[in-house]
Amino acid sequence: MEYDIAQTEGPNASPLRRISALACAGVLALGIGACGGDDGEDSGGSGGGAAGSGAIKHDAANTGKPVITIGSKDFTEEFILAEVYSQALQAAGFRVRTRLDVGAEQEALKAVERGDIDAYPEYTGTALTAFCGVEAEDVPKSETTAFSEARTCLARRQITALPTTPFTNSNGFAITKEEQEQLGGITKLSQLAGKASGLTLSGGDECRERDDCLKGLRETYGLRFKRFLEVPLSRRHEVLRSGQSDVGLVFTTDGQIKADSLVLLEDDRDMLPPYNVSLLVRDEALAAAGPGFERTVQLVQQGLTTEVMQELNSRVDLDDERPAEVARQYLVEAGYIADE
Repeated sequence: MEYDIAQTEGPNASPLRRISALACAGVLALGIGACGGDDGEDSGGSGGGAAGSGAIKHDAANTGKPVITIGSKDFTEEFILAEVYSQALQAAGFRVRTRLDVGAEQEALKAVERGDIDAYPEYTGTALTAFCGVEAEDVPKSETTAFSEARTCLARRQITALPTTPFTNSNGFAITKEEQEQLGGITKLSQLAGKASGLTLSGGDECRERDDCLKGLRETYGLRFKRFLEVPLSRRHEVLRSGQSDVGLVFTTDGQIKADSLVLLEDDRDMLPPYNVSLLVRDEALAAAGPGFERTVQLVQQGLTTEVMQELNSRVDLDDERPAEVARQYLVEAGYIADE
């Protein structure tokens, strides 16, 4: 799907106060004033609303620059992120088109290299394994190191990996609140020690041998579960809700986590590799856009914490809202653009 952002309709849904609170908490924690009244300060050449002190400032000079095409891979979170970046850049004065659902990572990268699109969101761990020849078990556990290695690798292809989002979408392990109470209020994976032998772990067919799943839980945490329940990933939440599984493999930004009131256990021994998002941009397009492009991207993604992405994903997957509507709600509620 390809269209000009300027021609799309705004959302009719009511404001998402939950997103506002979560996004503002993340932004303020990072020292960025995107919440509250507008004090008229320039946030660094970004685009234009009057929602808060970190609101995007419109720059008329950007309208004369080449049209920027933002693409996405083929699932909900990518659609939302592409819309967030696209609408923010449009608010900054850039002429923007979106081309959602260009395919999986290999197709998306080729689209950037060919110039079919100028940029798309990618996960650092995926970039390293899919484009840079890094084995999954060798992906750095440090977010900073993983990003640095991916950035260096992609630079050889004349592609710039912009600084990453606060959230990481990786494997995670969840329990129900009822299970948490029965296990003594645990919040960390390490606290399953001495308890796992009486519990069932559920996951997909690759989980048994993955370093970020059952194999890793054994080697990093020393956990030996009573049973491993192999289920299709589409049923990962169902088996937790029904009690068939005590501890379940989930994806950390899955909207169903909040909907089911699940508890995501902290990976307190850094077993899981980072999958933060970086907007990958063709060097030629980035140079033509100028520094306001990167500043705008960095500004609007600061509120994208794990909890915020869970909420945004749930709005699309569970509430059947359009990604473009949800993206705009995020930008408005976090104070980046005005609600017109």
